[in-house]
Amino acid sequence: MLIDQKTTIKNIIAAQIVKIFYPFIIAQTEEGEYIKLNLSLDERNDTLFWDECKSILKAKLWVPVGRHYHQLLDNGWYLDLDRGSGQIESAL
Repeated sequence: MLIDQKTTIKNIIAAQIVKIFYPFIIAQTEEGEYIKLNLSLDERNDTLFWDECKSILKAKLWVPVGRHYHQLLDNGWYLDLDRGSGQIESAL
């Protein structure tokens, strides 16, 4: 089965952070759409979170974002090696 055929993967989009200015983070999706990421109060007040976001911006990494709420997902893509399938799983 292709990953894209899973129903849970359709709730996740890939995005690159393109601009950071407290308290906002702007990302661009694979389709070229710009979105403002919705951050929790804990994320807004966490200095380590902002440092890591700056590192992600600098490295131009793709991050998993929830399609509807535009929130960063901490475990959106991971390999479940215990299941032995080798497929990328979604935590949603």
